[in-house]
Amino acid sequence: MHTRLCALTGIRYPVVQTGMGWVAGPSLVSATSQAGGLGILASATMTVPQLREAIAEVQQRTDKPFGVNLRADAADAEERVDLLIQEGVAVASFALAPQRALIDKLKDAGVVVIPSVGARRHAEKVAEWGADAVLVQGGEGGGHTGSVATTLLLPQVVDAVDIPVIAAGGFFDGRGLAAALCYGASGVAMGTRFLLTAESRVPDEVKRRYLAASAADTLVTSEVDGLPHRMLRTGLTDRVQGRSALRRLPDALRQARAFKSMTSMTWRQLLADGKAMRKAQGLPWSTVLLAANTPMLIKRALVDGDPESGVLPAGQVVGMVDELPTCAELIGEVAAEAERVLTGLTPAGRSLRTGS
Repeated sequence: MHTRLCALTGIRYPVVQTGMGWVAGPSLVSATSQAGGLGILASATMTVPQLREAIAEVQQRTDKPFGVNLRADAADAEERVDLLIQEGVAVASFALAPQRALIDKLKDAGVVVIPSVGARRHAEKVAEWGADAVLVQGGEGGGHTGSVATTLLLPQVVDAVDIPVIAAGGFFDGRGLAAALCYGASGVAMGTRFLLTAESRVPDEVKRRYLAASAADTLVTSEVDGLPHRMLRTGLTDRVQGRSALRRLPDALRQARAFKSMTSMTWRQLLADGKAMRKAQGLPWSTVLLAANTPMLIKRALVDGDPESGVLPAGQVVGMVDELPTCAELIGEVAAEAERVLTGLTPAGRSLRTGS
């Protein structure tokens, strides 16, 4: 199970826990890393002081490598990069392609840079800019997602770049890890599967909602925050279907006000974030305003425990998950099952090792 991703990041198993907002906190991240995977701390819903405290807590819980997920289009992205460097964080992951200057700054400090992409051309761009690895998510994945399936997108990216590729979207067990390695990936990243573990701090009643869902219970909609977003069907998704953007804007503004209050951000900082998002993604102001819905609607479901009026991001693998193991149990079984599958592919039963 030792791949290029393991060598690059210092992890034991090529399994990554994605930086899910409100979910990937110190408890889940430290448990993942301690078990031999790569835990990724979600920072988009944290202030810089909160992020500093979260990093310190992870470091108190484990001495294993972990990462922090950053919004490349955030107005304070450089300040957060400086914090990662100061605190000796091993990996910086990005939800969008970071500026080349940020990649250079992190690499000069010895931090591994792993952007997430949803298209071959984006992978080629960040590889050219010096990214150490790339995470590619297919349309099966939860949260903001694209339309191309992982089985089609992954080989395109593997063929296009020479850096390690991490496959995301549709992975939940060792068979998936084995398949990704056979495609040429260096590991897999899982979000929904790690959300449904013992160390995830999502309320138990919300976890039960996920466990009861089938793969057909997810949908991709742009009517919550203006961008394609895969989530579980809830009372909220039923209510917003067919509503015009104009009718959704008052709700978006209320959510932005709540996010401002919770994070102690000023309206100037929120406006700066909006301008950066608009510039980075080429979005109209109407979509930027709708995107203000996302953090608070996810918090309402995953933290406050009110899924009917919130958002439950979910990959289609939700229909394949029916238990809540510890991170150590999950990662151990994923690695062991992948080894069994790969060994079974060889004529004489010899272990099939990958240098991907």
